[in-house]
Amino acid sequence: MKAISLFSGAGGMDVGFKAAGFDVIAANEMDKHACETFRANHPETRLIEGDLDICGEELHSYTGIDVVFGGPPCQGFSVAGKMDPDDPRSKLIFSFCNIVEKVKPKAFVMENVKALGALSKFEEVRAALISRFQKAGYTVTIHILNSKDFGVPQSRERVFFIGAKNMSNPIFKSNFRKYLKDAPTLREVLIPLGKPGTKFNDRICNAKVTLAAKPVLRKSPYAGMLFNGQGRPLNPDGWASTLPASMGGNRTPIIDDNHLYLGNDSWVEEYHKHLMSGGKPQGMHDAPSYLRRLTINEAALLQTFPENYIWCGPSSKVYSQIGNAVPCDLAKAVASCVKDSLSGLQDIESFDVDAGENMELAFA
Repeated sequence: MKAISLFSGAGGMDVGFKAAGFDVIAANEMDKHACETFRANHPETRLIEGDLDICGEELHSYTGIDVVFGGPPCQGFSVAGKMDPDDPRSKLIFSFCNIVEKVKPKAFVMENVKALGALSKFEEVRAALISRFQKAGYTVTIHILNSKDFGVPQSRERVFFIGAKNMSNPIFKSNFRKYLKDAPTLREVLIPLGKPGTKFNDRICNAKVTLAAKPVLRKSPYAGMLFNGQGRPLNPDGWASTLPASMGGNRTPIIDDNHLYLGNDSWVEEYHKHLMSGGKPQGMHDAPSYLRRLTINEAALLQTFPENYIWCGPSSKVYSQIGNAVPCDLAKAVASCVKDSLSGLQDIESFDVDAGENMELAFA
C-alpha cells in the first residue's frame, strides 16, 4: 500500500507506517536538520523539502495513494504553549487538509496534541476541520490514544483524526484492541543500552542538575518541581512522562544512575519525603553527581526509534526532533488499524460497540 508523509520531521510516523507494511513514496518537511535525519534513514522516499503551502503542489500529481499521514506542528494547541488557535502554526492543520483534498487518498491520519481533540476551546477549529474532511468525502473518527498502551515506555497522549473515504470501514476504538501491548519500564529499556558515555549511549546532555530553592511539591516525587528548569525526574520502574521538544538543556528529564544501575534507593524519593515532612530545601548545587540528564540515545529509545537510527544536526536540534516525533510503535499500531480497514480485515462485529462514541466526537 502506498502512503505520503506530511510534516515528517525525523520520520517517527514513517518508521511506524513502514513497519506496518506501507510504502512511503513521498514526504514533506521544512526543517533542514530534520530533513537530513529523514534522508539518512529513509533514502527510498522522495523528500520534498520546504513549506508545504508553497511546495505542496509537487504532491498533487500522485495518484492511487492509500494513506496520507502526518502531524502538523501543534504549538498553537499545546497546553505546554500558549494554546492560541490564531497561532500561524495552528493553521497548518488546514494545509494538511489541502493535500488530502488534492491527492484524494483512500484514508488519512492526522496526529496532534490531545487538546485539539478534547478541549472545548478548540471546538470551532475541530468543527471546521471535520467539515472540510466531510466535504471531501471522508468519514472521520477521532481517537485519543496513550503511547504506553501500545508498548511505548512513555505516557504520552495524542489525538488522531482518521478519515475513511466514502464511508468505507471507518476506524473505531475497538479496532485498536488487538494492538494493545504492555509497555516496558525505563529500567528494562535503558540498562541494555549501556551507561552514558559508552559505545551505544554516547550522545550525552551536559546541562547540570541543580536543586530548586523553592521546590513545588506534588504527591508524587516524580511530579512538581524539585529541580531548576522543567526537566522532571524519571522513575526507572515506571514509564517516562511526555518527552518535550524543548529537551537539550534544563528541560531534559533527569535520571538517578545509582537507582537505575545499582538498585539503590531513589535519591529523588528520599529528598521528596524529606521535603514533604517539613524539611528544608538543600542548596542549589547539592544535587548528587549521579543525577544526570537523559541522553539522546535514551530519549530516542523511549520514543521507540530503532537503536541504529541516524540523527543529524547539533544536539539541541536532535533533541527537538526526538521530542516532536510520534512514537514509532504508536504510529505502527495506528497504521496497522488503517491497513486492516483498507484490507477489509476489521472485526465487523465490534463496530456497533463504539460507533456512537466515536461518531459523536467526529461530528459534534
